[in-house]
Amino acid sequence: MADSPHVDKLCIMDIIKKRNAGGGKNLQNNSKELALQIAKILDAKKAMDVVILDISHLTIIADYFVIASGNTEIQVRALCDELLKNMGERGIQARAQEGYRHGRWIVVDYGDVVVHIFHREDRAFYNLERLWADSQILSVDGQN
Repeated sequence: MADSPHVDKLCIMDIIKKRNAGGGKNLQNNSKELALQIAKILDAKKAMDVVILDISHLTIIADYFVIASGNTEIQVRALCDELLKNMGERGIQARAQEGYRHGRWIVVDYGDVVVHIFHREDRAFYNLERLWADSQILSVDGQN
């Protein structure tokens, strides 16, 4: 049961609850810069298909999703490790993290920016880009 999609949804809900307990949204420009920093870190570590979804006009849970993929569970964990290390060096700590042990879909909560690091197969299955089709897609360099 620990590997079921239902448990993944519960983990995401736990992150949302922890995020909401930590206070309100930051200024959107700050969250855009944070999303761009995160995307660049993942891109530099050779993540596949890094995209930023601007969801600020669609929901209150976050302003941006950063979505990236790895080919193996080891690569997915390595991407997460690099992100946490690099952001920590900048003095930015994640509020919550879920999914690391399995390495198939890791969610890292930075407040107004939620990072989804997928194994490529799971990314194709869950297809967040389709679920959030009304969002604006930004590239790693911040262009629409």
